Amino acid sequence: MSSGERLTALRRDRRPYLVRRIVNGWVRFYTERFLVPGFDALGPGLDVTSPWNIELWGGGISAGSHLHLHAAKGNFVRIATWRTGDREGRIEIGDNVLISPGTHIVASDRIVIGSDTMIASQCYISDSDWHDTYDRTAELDKHRPIVIGRNVWLGVRAIIGKGVSIGENSIIGAGAVVTRDIPANCIAAGNPARVVRELDPSRGFRTRAELFGDYERLQRDMDNLTRFLARENTVLGWLRSIVAPTRAD
Repeated sequence: MSSGERLTALRRDRRPYLVRRIVNGWVRFYTERFLVPGFDALGPGLDVTSPWNIELWGGGISAGSHLHLHAAKGNFVRIATWRTGDREGRIEIGDNVLISPGTHIVASDRIVIGSDTMIASQCYISDSDWHDTYDRTAELDKHRPIVIGRNVWLGVRAIIGKGVSIGENSIIGAGAVVTRDIPANCIAAGNPARVVRELDPSRGFRTRAELFGDYERLQRDMDNLTRFLARENTVLGWLRSIVAPTRAD
């Protein structure tokens, strides 16, 4: 077992505050150098975890402010567009969107993801079948745009197929396969997905946008929390937890 694998098995993060800052600095550098150039347009406030496990491929990828893009070891994120003749796929991501580990978003035509949308782990969103039913060597007309509305929540391992529209505020259950339009303000689940419950929009929805109203304060609060959680951590204790972890770690 490598030291990295030991670390992932620990019950708490033993790294001192300074070590965390150094690691975060490396993550920011890698993100700016290798990920940011992959976007045609990108708003401020990008937050990335494990950027070396994120693949951006093709042109026409854009995102708004405060995109949270999280990958993990063994759960890489892929956001890709494909060019076919004169047509190049496009992926348009709104503000405050969360994309979790293992998610793949692949466009031959156009995929729109509304602001404040949350995409759980290992979701698959594709606007194409990629091969014709009878001609397995060509895509032909097996592509149609996908539109995911504002404040949608996709559960773990949800699959969103070509030509689908999902209305604002709706929730797609874990493992659902969406092959037809889902209206706004509802919960849909199953394979194929169908509406199982209506939501009451008059109650109002608290969205991810509220997290970023005072972004500078949020950053300060997160830094103070990191300091607090690491207050008892030492370099020697951290190194010892790598080579000889105990139940206390």
